[in-house]
Amino acid sequence: MAYNILLVDDEQAFREEIKECLEEYEVFEAGDGEAALKILKEPNEIDLIVLDYMMPGMKGTEVLSRIKRDNPNLPVIMLTGYGSKEVVIKALREDAEDFLEKPVNVEKLKNTIDNIFSKKQIEQNKEKGEIDNEVARVKLFIERNCYKKVSLEGAARAVSLSSKYLSRLFKKEAGIGFKEYVQQVKVASAKELLLKTGMTVSEISYKLGYENPETFIRLFKRVTGGNPSAFRKKGKSLKVPAKNRKR
Repeated sequence: MAYNILLVDDEQAFREEIKECLEEYEVFEAGDGEAALKILKEPNEIDLIVLDYMMPGMKGTEVLSRIKRDNPNLPVIMLTGYGSKEVVIKALREDAEDFLEKPVNVEKLKNTIDNIFSKKQIEQNKEKGEIDNEVARVKLFIERNCYKKVSLEGAARAVSLSSKYLSRLFKKEAGIGFKEYVQQVKVASAKELLLKTGMTVSEISYKLGYENPETFIRLFKRVTGGNPSAFRKKGKSLKVPAKNRKR
């Protein structure tokens, strides 16, 4: 399986050097934190990020924090020319997978990346089984990008198929249309957020990629038969109060 890496560093010469050393992977580039976050905001198949600490604008740890807020399972390797213990601790607290000092030892970087992807492959195989057909890959793409606007065209590009062909193939193999499947995934994510967070319905709507909360509420009601607020209230009422639990 070919993995995609996003390399975030303000030095173009360094990016070119690292990209050449990681020729077995598809490497995308960003010159600063804002550019990286813009790439991640769109539907994508980025599997790992190599992130520099010292860049113009946002520092690497701030970028890391924002990445993990929206993509908690996306592994990040932090790079820096500043070997201070404080920076290392802050990066690891923000759930960076590893921390390497500049000048980067390329072999050590490659070994770190290989180890992360080996663990990732084992986990994916356990959860999903081997992803050996286009529809399974598209389903995974939708699930990984459920907090963004997911289009048929974007999914088709991700698996190198035409939109029309993917639309027919998806409905044939999944037994449901592409749009309907995306909506089901988003509603399932909304249910989890309603029960496990204190986010408002509007905040959940925006997080799931809907600009108008009313559109999201209508979708939720059509899929579940009730509105989000009622679902949250019912879910909370089903929880047994602590004082009534059996010890």
